[in-house]
Amino acid sequence: MAGRRKLSPVTAQPTEDPADPLVILRDLPEQEHEEFLRQYHQAVDSAHNPAGYQQLRRLLHVWSLAAIAAVHPGYYEELAAARAGTAATVPVTDAISDWAERVAARNRQ
Repeated sequence: MAGRRKLSPVTAQPTEDPADPLVILRDLPEQEHEEFLRQYHQAVDSAHNPAGYQQLRRLLHVWSLAAIAAVHPGYYEELAAARAGTAATVPVTDAISDWAERVAARNRQ
């Protein structure tokens, strides 16, 4: 998993795996490193048991998304507003016009 390189479908050139812990650390703001490493080490310890492997994969996926989000200006301010309940929000049914149909289809599966 870590260090594995994927090929870009357009150029057939190697691309970085965004869930690679080294890529996450490189892209995360310094202030996030300690928490990422704490959670990563805990998940790696759990992954010694095959049942814990999926937890490690989910953790790396979530942190890779956090690394992408954190580079955007205003990210931490919006995060604080969301936690305080003061963020501007839009109902999911307004943001995704076919939300009800998607939920119904998912529930039928």
